[in-house]
Amino acid sequence: MKRWFLIAMAVLLLSGCGYNDFQRLDEQTKSAWSEVLNQYQRRADLVPNIVATVKGEANFEQETLTKVIEARAKATSMQVTPEVLNNPDAFAKFQAAQGELGSALSRLMVTVERYPNLKANQGFSDLRVQLEGTENRITVARNRYIKSVQDYNVLARSFPSNLTAMVFSYPPKPNFSVQNEAAISAPPTVDFNKK
Repeated sequence: MKRWFLIAMAVLLLSGCGYNDFQRLDEQTKSAWSEVLNQYQRRADLVPNIVATVKGEANFEQETLTKVIEARAKATSMQVTPEVLNNPDAFAKFQAAQGELGSALSRLMVTVERYPNLKANQGFSDLRVQLEGTENRITVARNRYIKSVQDYNVLARSFPSNLTAMVFSYPPKPNFSVQNEAAISAPPTVDFNKK
């Protein structure tokens, strides 16, 4: 009888401690992260087609293409495991690699503006539209992930569920961050006198 009483008490305590909420929110976070990875992979898959199309332009800057290729190689070579979500250093490295690829692609698109034949190429135009759509999907997926991590971290830090987090090893998860907050908070300088 005493044994059943202890089991019933344990069930009641666990049901009110947030354990099930941790399970649900941890799964939501993993699901949202999978969508982020899916969209990053979609972008990485577009890069070879974009590079091949741009290479067709005889005088296109090789350095720009090389940076895109190297950034893609670095971003896709990272081993992304579920542990990345709980390791702030690994998460930061992954985020940095994806940021480098995004920056390299942005520089490529700006450079393309100087090549009218390339801009007029229908194949390149289609790839550019796909890339823009993918970047938008990445933003949406990242926002969903940020929200799911926020929900999880609030539970992990709130009382009494923070006690459950400690007992069952549910530490707060790292989230996306801005690489250089000081740089984006400074207003841009505009000089209309440059020629």
